[in-house]
Amino acid sequence: MRTALGSLTLRGRAFVSAGVTAVLCGLVFSLDDLSRMGVFLLSLPLLAAALVIRGRHKLALVRSVSPLRIGVGQSAEVSLHLRNEGRGPTGLLLLEEQVPYSVGTRPRFVLDRMPPTWERTVSYRIRSDVRGRFTLGPVTVRAADPFGLVELDRAFRSTATVTVTPKVVALPPISLNGSWTGSGDNRPRDFAGGSAEDVTVREYRRGDDLRRVHWRASAHAGELMVRREEQPWQSRATVFIDNRAHVHRGSGAASSLEYAVSAAASIAAHLVQRGFRTRLLSASGTSLGEGWHEAGATATDTGPLLEALAVLAPETAQRLDALGPDETHARGLVVGIFGDLAATDQAVVNRLRHETPNAIALVLDVDRWSRTPGPRHEEPPGLRSLTASGWRAVAAGPQDPLPSKWREVGVAVRRSTAGERVS
Repeated sequence: MRTALGSLTLRGRAFVSAGVTAVLCGLVFSLDDLSRMGVFLLSLPLLAAALVIRGRHKLALVRSVSPLRIGVGQSAEVSLHLRNEGRGPTGLLLLEEQVPYSVGTRPRFVLDRMPPTWERTVSYRIRSDVRGRFTLGPVTVRAADPFGLVELDRAFRSTATVTVTPKVVALPPISLNGSWTGSGDNRPRDFAGGSAEDVTVREYRRGDDLRRVHWRASAHAGELMVRREEQPWQSRATVFIDNRAHVHRGSGAASSLEYAVSAAASIAAHLVQRGFRTRLLSASGTSLGEGWHEAGATATDTGPLLEALAVLAPETAQRLDALGPDETHARGLVVGIFGDLAATDQAVVNRLRHETPNAIALVLDVDRWSRTPGPRHEEPPGLRSLTASGWRAVAAGPQDPLPSKWREVGVAVRRSTAGERVS
């Protein structure tokens, strides 16, 4: 009763105040009718509180979210299955789902007089323009009396989590360097014939070059098998993202950091689908996700990479770190996404480059993200130093589509490869 009386609405409090005033005035001026009117006004909130307590609801709630992982700008459907497990009907109930404002407004549902064993499913949609991991729930239930004098709030305990991954754009296929890619037309010619140690086979897939059919293995297996002549390091790729706060400009979804995260997500997904075992490294040298992610051809295969980038936060460290010591043996492709590089970062950048013969860099011209840009440069300051260190580097700004920058990477790789052959 005390809880219900503490949940009096403004109308209920007005009735109590009017009732007390009427009773006191009736006693002072010996007006029995006024006193009876005051008692009546006081009794209404008490009766309303009794109705709310007696009609204590017993609701069961099951929440489902489909899908649990969405991309920026995509939507998911949330379903709330409600069931009245009480012996009697409920009164008027107002349900409100607690959700972050970044995924939408808080949905509200009004349910009136639900009989026993009553069931119903209500749904709403969420959408976010920012990446992250968000908690949905709990649901709060507000029970009210028919007169609007008392409102009693309670809450379920269950919640659900939805992950909003960075924006991923499709990238065009490019030649990443014929001497080390290890897949498709970029395979090294030295491995074309293969050897007993190097050659592995897999089932023939529609579109495979018939010249790659391994006839001896096909005869043994009873179906067409094709060669997979890959060295252990050939199809590995490391995507390095510089997520230090001070090397980026802008804020929110329009910042250079978000461009870098989207670029890392797109490139990592592209490499996984092209057959690379891929890992993500942050500016501190920490491996994001679960280390190496196996190659695949579907969106499910890139899920762990995207989830790791969904919760990537800017780091406060001033210095750039490098690969962990246990990973320096893992040669292969390295793709670096850098912000405003300083001279103190050069040693780490050189180390990244020298641990692999194949390094690609996307350098963000962060001054173009700044509201108060400094002196304009024809190219970002770090671009020239990266190129001098042997990186195939291109610059990008906020208005530059990532696919066009990726094509420029392919052009830089072809020019570099042609220069190496000439020399």
